[in-house]
Amino acid sequence: MRWRMETRHIPRSSFTRAIVILQIILVVFVILSVASLHHFFHVGYFLDANEENCQKFQTMSNGYADYDLTALHDRVEEVLARISDIQNKLQSSLKNKRSIAVKNITHTEFRIFLEEQVMQPLYSVHVALTLVRIPKPDAVEDPLINFFTVEETRKYITGKGNKDGKLSVYGTNRTYNTIGHACVLMRKELEEYMDYDMGSYCKDDWNLAQKLMLGGCDPLPRRRCLAPASNLYQKPLPINMSLWTMPDDRNVRWSNYKCRDFKCLSSRNPRRSFSKCIGCFEFEKEKLRWVSNVSLADFLIADVLAVKPGEIRIGLDVSVGTGSFAARMREWNVTIVSTSLNLGAPFSETIALRGLIPLYVTLNQRLPFFDNTMDLIHSSVFLDGWIDLQLLDFFLFDWDRVLRPGGLLWLDKFFCSRKDLDDYIYMFLQFRYKKRKWVISFKSKDEVYLSALLEKPPRSL
Repeated sequence: MRWRMETRHIPRSSFTRAIVILQIILVVFVILSVASLHHFFHVGYFLDANEENCQKFQTMSNGYADYDLTALHDRVEEVLARISDIQNKLQSSLKNKRSIAVKNITHTEFRIFLEEQVMQPLYSVHVALTLVRIPKPDAVEDPLINFFTVEETRKYITGKGNKDGKLSVYGTNRTYNTIGHACVLMRKELEEYMDYDMGSYCKDDWNLAQKLMLGGCDPLPRRRCLAPASNLYQKPLPINMSLWTMPDDRNVRWSNYKCRDFKCLSSRNPRRSFSKCIGCFEFEKEKLRWVSNVSLADFLIADVLAVKPGEIRIGLDVSVGTGSFAARMREWNVTIVSTSLNLGAPFSETIALRGLIPLYVTLNQRLPFFDNTMDLIHSSVFLDGWIDLQLLDFFLFDWDRVLRPGGLLWLDKFFCSRKDLDDYIYMFLQFRYKKRKWVISFKSKDEVYLSALLEKPPRSL
């Protein structure tokens, strides 16, 4: 019965009535948009730019200060332009004899038409309006926020609180996109970091340095002291052995970790002091990843590389781990740079001791690669449901910048709450990448996985 309903034809008169109803909906949407603008006029934002109204404009709400009026004006103009475009398409469908309006179409074709020509443009407007919020200006948390006048600069540098108060992969509840301004806030820690004997050995203070980086004081200033190494340092294993052999404990400085050897970092140890990378120090388990399917959301490296035979040569892994993805890709003659921080364990040292390349950076930094250079960007157990949408927007545009035309973006089991899934999907699809693979599966009752392989389109001026 359901199949028969989907394949039956819709009379022209029914389609015409549907078009008229949609036009009425669009008119209501315009009225609501104008009503929203009228609210801003009513409170005096546009008519009286006195100090009292400026103060009102900065009222706090969930970490955001109302809206950037210039951006709001531009977005409303965009809303009206898109609504006008949709209306023109609908009218054209009625007038053009060759259009679907004069044909008998199926329910499936009609549904696709509504999704692509009406609902998707309106939903993109909805998400776009959520991104014009101005971050909360706080003189304590953001000491130089009012020094800058361009709103995009202020949006960029202001700390972004995580969604619903969740902790990030770094264990922090706030993320800073840095231009070095946060060093003012962390003056005490920075001066402690720079208090050393010139030409002598640096203190074993990488933990302090990482704290500064995570707080937005990044990149750190150079220092004129010598970084210490382990007193028992041994030469690393040759590359044909090092990829899947646990490094020598003696090659790591363990003073700032709860564990004192690699055995202690086992997933069976509840006191290992980190949780974002279960089993990542157990190479026998890691060797099974990306070569065998555990769930629908697991993609195989062989299948991914088959999408672009011979084209994937260099890439970036934005994940939390010990470099196992890079190790596996090396077996396919692909060079991967792995982002890393020492989140309770020696992740950076482990990646290097395996003969791979650790890129010691935080989320705060712009990627240190030139435009259109990477064949692949892979992300796993890193960006998930804690992340603020505006912060994610900056990340994705930076990833798009360094990914070459035809390059692949591999979202490896991104997870979020079901209620936030549509918002995140829009963020990933806003760049019009071609869907090569796309899977959504349940992680739990209230959370879902999204795995996707997206191809960047060619762009030219």
